[in-house]
Amino acid sequence: MIKPIIPPVIDINVVCEIPGPVTAEVRRLVALVFSRENIPTADCTVVFTDDEYLSRLKQEFFGKNQLTDVIAFRLNSYNDPHPEGEIYISLTRAAANAVEFSEPYSREVARLVVHGCLHLLGQDDSTDAEKTAMRAAEEQYLNQFEWEKLVAESDET
Repeated sequence: MIKPIIPPVIDINVVCEIPGPVTAEVRRLVALVFSRENIPTADCTVVFTDDEYLSRLKQEFFGKNQLTDVIAFRLNSYNDPHPEGEIYISLTRAAANAVEFSEPYSREVARLVVHGCLHLLGQDDSTDAEKTAMRAAEEQYLNQFEWEKLVAESDET
């Protein structure tokens, strides 16, 4: 497994409103994605929360009343080479996804982190072709990262 060193020019903040992933591992995963996507500088905040919070965001910013697992907000222009953004992940939805898709919880949380990063970098998943490309990129990064360490054993669901 490749363990990226977080360059000092990539600022990664992690906020867990409920028990969740190991902060240092989340930072390593975000740094892996950004470095492999040739992003030398970035400001990224990852917020782990619940279904209720993400549902409110989905309603407020997208006008949709539905559950979602991850929302990413790019705070500056996609043309700016220094991405600034926020990724919100529902750990409630991650746990449900893990059961539904027979995936380990840590892997599903890691997938959502990667998914959010890719959205911050401009990758979309609106069409079937885009979804296929997004899933392939997620798998690529999950295969390069020790996702088993992302969530402490006592927090596995």
